[in-house]
Amino acid sequence: MREPHHPEAEATGPGQESVWDYPRPAIAEPTDRHIRIEHRGEVIADTRAAWRTLETSHPPTYYIPPADVATQFLEPNSRRSLCEWKGQARYWDVVLGGERLEAAAWSYASPTESFAGIRDHLAFYPEPFDRCLVDGEVAMPQPGQFYGGWITSREAGPFKGVPGSRFW
Repeated sequence: MREPHHPEAEATGPGQESVWDYPRPAIAEPTDRHIRIEHRGEVIADTRAAWRTLETSHPPTYYIPPADVATQFLEPNSRRSLCEWKGQARYWDVVLGGERLEAAAWSYASPTESFAGIRDHLAFYPEPFDRCLVDGEVAMPQPGQFYGGWITSREAGPFKGVPGSRFW
């Protein structure tokens, strides 16, 4: 069987991290970056107490403490998924002004021991929201329909999710 092609990491500039230097298996770590989500004139989340998950080839995914989320906009969704590192995720719809963003957020009620810090924290896909910010910079969504990473000028790729990256 042929080995999957692994791309060359992009060169990093000042203040950048290469996603190719992130570990595998994945890890979770606290971050003091200012994470903010805005949609239709409302602040959905605003924190400096998030956790971020890091995994080789993926931009960070941010997990926000429930106290820093406008949970009145969340409704449970029946969707579930299983992460080999974190355990079983449950999903949340964001409902705001008659608009429903289905499965736009997820959380882990009982994550694996290595991810205990993200228990009940909420992660959000950046794509459906008006603005997702990291330290005031608008984050771009990780390519692909499944991944929830946030790309800013601080991360150098290439990023998992682009065509041909299935086996990275």
